[in-house]
Amino acid sequence: MEDKEFLRELCLAHGPSGREHWLHEYVTEVFSEFGQVTVDNLNNLIVHKKGKGKGKIMLMAHLDEIFMVVTDIKENGFLQFKGNGIDPKTLVSKEVIIHGKEKLLGIIGIKPPHLMTEEDRQKAVTVESLLIDTGYSKEALEELVRPGDYITIKGNYKELLNNNVSVKTVDDRSGVVALYRCAKELRNISHDLDVYFVCSAQEEVGIRGAKTATNGINPDIGIAVDVTFDCGRYGLKEGDTKLGNGGVICIGPNIHPKVRKLLVKICKEYSIPYQVEVEAGSTGTDAWNIQVGGNGVATLLISIPIKYMHTSVETVNMDDIKNVGYMMAKLIENIKGEELEELICF
Repeated sequence: MEDKEFLRELCLAHGPSGREHWLHEYVTEVFSEFGQVTVDNLNNLIVHKKGKGKGKIMLMAHLDEIFMVVTDIKENGFLQFKGNGIDPKTLVSKEVIIHGKEKLLGIIGIKPPHLMTEEDRQKAVTVESLLIDTGYSKEALEELVRPGDYITIKGNYKELLNNNVSVKTVDDRSGVVALYRCAKELRNISHDLDVYFVCSAQEEVGIRGAKTATNGINPDIGIAVDVTFDCGRYGLKEGDTKLGNGGVICIGPNIHPKVRKLLVKICKEYSIPYQVEVEAGSTGTDAWNIQVGGNGVATLLISIPIKYMHTSVETVNMDDIKNVGYMMAKLIENIKGEELEELICF
């Protein structure tokens, strides 16, 4: 399967935090050629590709997406809701999917500007001021939807110039595609370390799946693959990370210095483009909990730069995804079992 096709199918599907299993059948179908697929008690999907058994390396990208939940059913088919990780301004005029007894389409509207008072125009958009219109009567809706049911954004997939793609849930389905690219690169490679590809659960609600997966696998090295902000318009004001310039290797206390230096050396040796970012504290990613799993894990964070994070038009460059997968594969290929202990010591 082509990387772009896999990304499209993953991103247009729905798998909010705690319901990642909605995607498991498809992900299992795609990854099963590389190794044994299992699911742990917290919904982490784990693919074990055997090496020579001389150590373990875990590559992790979270499968869950930002979401909303129904809080109340109102008259005339309207739903009140709470959001997680979503800026209310981005919800206006969006189509959503309500995951009730059956999937229902809804829209989030707003009062037309012609009918707004000056006071209305000055008010910030809040979740409390928005409702989802389903078109059902309250009585019919109560048969299909209950408070606590999940709501996700209905996405649209667009291919842009320069091999860029815009779609919802690039955070972090692009990371899952990078894992897939790495697995393809390793298909015919004899590597010393056993490789565990993990599609983690509940990252968006507290980096939770990373804890159980790391403790269950007990890897020597753990790599979190997530997204980061670009530094263009509407991005970070400081820094120089850009779409199309390669994966972003993090530096900071969450990151193992010797393994990071080896990764940079390999990128230079194989002419793999990369960028660098510095994080002085928590990276806010699965890497934070990977590092303190078990007795401690030598941890890396490799990020894919994107635009418009946590919106329905997240934008990513396909070459960045490919190069992140490639740099991880070359790292795995070059780590020798007899050198592992020295590598992961500080």
